Amino acid sequence: MELDGAQKAVDDWIKAHGVRYFNELTNMAQLTEEVGEVARIIVRRYGEQSEKAIDKNKDLGEELADVIFVALCLANQTGVDLNTAFKKKLKKKTARDHNRHHNNPKIKP
Repeated sequence: MELDGAQKAVDDWIKAHGVRYFNELTNMAQLTEEVGEVARIIVRRYGEQSEKAIDKNKDLGEELADVIFVALCLANQTGVDLNTAFKKKLKKKTARDHNRHHNNPKIKP
């Protein structure tokens, strides 16, 4: 699915199951909360903190999908075309970072 398809799917879901989009500030707070849940899983499962019993069944994919869902809501309600924005970002990163990463001794295989 292209990002425009994902944006439409979220918009359709909001229209069918929600009353309306939460306002932008509420969605920003929700996005922060969801990113925090991803961080908690990563730091405990892959980082140096021990994983608590209540976190062992948390689904990282589901939490990442929550982040994407709220980001798509924010894009929809602020008029951002994520297909265009993502392609632009990828082009910029490719031009800026190709040699930088290949020449970085900290990330050599």
